[in-house]
Amino acid sequence: MKKNIIQYSLLAFLTIALTGCSDFLSVEQKGRTTIPSFLSDPRGLQAGLVGAYNKFYAYYDGEFSKYPEVAGNMSSVSLPSGSSMLEQYNFTPDPENATTAYYIWSRINEAQVNANNIIQYAPSVEAAYPTEADKCKKILGQALLLRAFCHFDLVRVFAQPYNSTADASHLGVPVLTKTPGPNDNPARATVKEVYNQVFSDLNQASGLLTDEVAANRFYGSLQAVNAMFSRVYLYMEDWQNAFDYAKRAIANKPLAQGTDYISMYLDLNTPGEAIFRLNGHDMSGKLKGFYTTECMPADTLISLYDTDDIRLQLLQQGGVKRCVKYTATTIPDNQDRREDPIVFRLSEMYLNAAEAAWNLGRYSDARSYIEAIVERAVGGEKAQKVLAGYTDANLINLIRTERVKELCFEGHNFFDITRWKQDLVREKSTTSTVQKIAYPSDLFILPIPRYELNANDNMVPNPNND
Repeated sequence: MKKNIIQYSLLAFLTIALTGCSDFLSVEQKGRTTIPSFLSDPRGLQAGLVGAYNKFYAYYDGEFSKYPEVAGNMSSVSLPSGSSMLEQYNFTPDPENATTAYYIWSRINEAQVNANNIIQYAPSVEAAYPTEADKCKKILGQALLLRAFCHFDLVRVFAQPYNSTADASHLGVPVLTKTPGPNDNPARATVKEVYNQVFSDLNQASGLLTDEVAANRFYGSLQAVNAMFSRVYLYMEDWQNAFDYAKRAIANKPLAQGTDYISMYLDLNTPGEAIFRLNGHDMSGKLKGFYTTECMPADTLISLYDTDDIRLQLLQQGGVKRCVKYTATTIPDNQDRREDPIVFRLSEMYLNAAEAAWNLGRYSDARSYIEAIVERAVGGEKAQKVLAGYTDANLINLIRTERVKELCFEGHNFFDITRWKQDLVREKSTTSTVQKIAYPSDLFILPIPRYELNANDNMVPNPNND
């Protein structure tokens, strides 16, 4: 009988949930040997949600976040032989085990299984425990948000951007709203169909979550849902919705300034402008070591900044180029390997709003949002001079450059290059064997893992699978 990673992911669900809620399960673990029984009451749902967040962390804090930086053009990478990221840095994709494609595909599918199980059983738990309906709704809303992430992130990696065909009819990834059985072989949906499912989940989540400003940045909120809407619409080039949802996510909040901005990364007690970030308590983060020893800011990136730019404090350490966004010096529980990756923050929403406004011809709005980013970085006087150097027609160049500078090493670079339909051009001194790839290219997506193709007769490979 053929089995793929999706079936095997079922085994991970209870393990992660049990680990994440040891206090509860030490009392009521007996008899909870199946997923239906485990997710049969609100406490079980809450334990399952912890497991879902842990699985989400496992994929987001690993190869998935490294990939768009290593494949992009703003990093200087020194990777050891055998590193899972080496083949992507040199664009020699490998569909076999222990590669970038393998880890991203398997870990996102594992996270998706966890979310699907909660989504499946939450309605019956709510019906059985009406006095805890609000709690069940919040858990369901968060699980729907996590599933939306899984579909969106998987399609960004294994399919060409939404706008690469006029109707987004090119191959995406399977749409999985329930975990397949051992005899199921799900086929790839179109990219449009995947996006439709993302919107379906986000729309449901927005009706269940009520916090327009996140009460707790470590949990999915309505603010995070609105931020996700904005990001997805931006990739679709649906500029009006990207703008509208960015404004909703901003919720009239200003950007973090000065010390508060820097401390958002270096002091994990500081919320800063984070809308949604992952809690690394008791987790072994993988990004700190990666950006300390293997992946450095390229000279091309450093050259974009004014010498007084506050963001340089996050890209230099002791006079050496180094990303310190994952190298917190103040950690609440004193766990040296803890890192709390930021998924959404206000700066991205300001940048989304600026890009969308420019494409709508709303140049005044575009200037207002991008001015806030530049002013925070270099001060009001310099910001005015920078803005004065751009006409409405070429303001998009500043918006894109500021996006590169602001969001570097946060999992955006390569995805932005491809959705902007740009050639990949790295600095001439790059340590990669690849300095330039013209758009479009089959190399701009990863191959479907070999084990998935061998297990699933309906899975169509990508052009670069051979």
